[in-house]
Amino acid sequence: MAPGETRFLTFRLHGTIPAATGRELEALLQQAQEAGTDHPRAQKQFFARFDAVLDRAPIGPVYFENEKIAEVLAGEIMMLEETGFVVHGFAILPNHVHFVLHLPAASRLSFAKAMDLLHLRTGTACRRLVRPKLPPEAEFWQVGWFEYAVQDAAELARLLAYVRANARAAGLPARFQEWPYGNE
Repeated sequence: MAPGETRFLTFRLHGTIPAATGRELEALLQQAQEAGTDHPRAQKQFFARFDAVLDRAPIGPVYFENEKIAEVLAGEIMMLEETGFVVHGFAILPNHVHFVLHLPAASRLSFAKAMDLLHLRTGTACRRLVRPKLPPEAEFWQVGWFEYAVQDAAELARLLAYVRANARAAGLPARFQEWPYGNE
């Protein structure tokens, strides 16, 4: 992410997509790119399938069902604003988080470094809260994240609507649909 860009991101907990499913998703994305399919469109199609798997939560942890753990993540996301990012919106689901960030053109921050630090800080703090359930050597976050550039104001509006409605679309209970860990 270069300064002046807005990005949609998804972080997921380690172990939340079966390995075989992950390989299938990556292969679909690679095939679409090699076939000359419009890259942003291929990314969005990949994301729709990727997010549907996360929403079904077929395997892995669902740590963000715990409000204390979700509060740690929400606080760290909001802290990004103190480092120069604009947090347009986010939603915390049981096993993943979506957020939309803008890094102003005048910023001297490295997007990748800020996301790595967010992974590290939230992983460390949340691990303390799930320690009895998580062995010390186990990962908290899946390495890396999904991201793509927001093309224009209309796409930004669509993404923010998606983020707000994600819990309902995922079929989560009412308490997630009224979840306090989402903003606009």
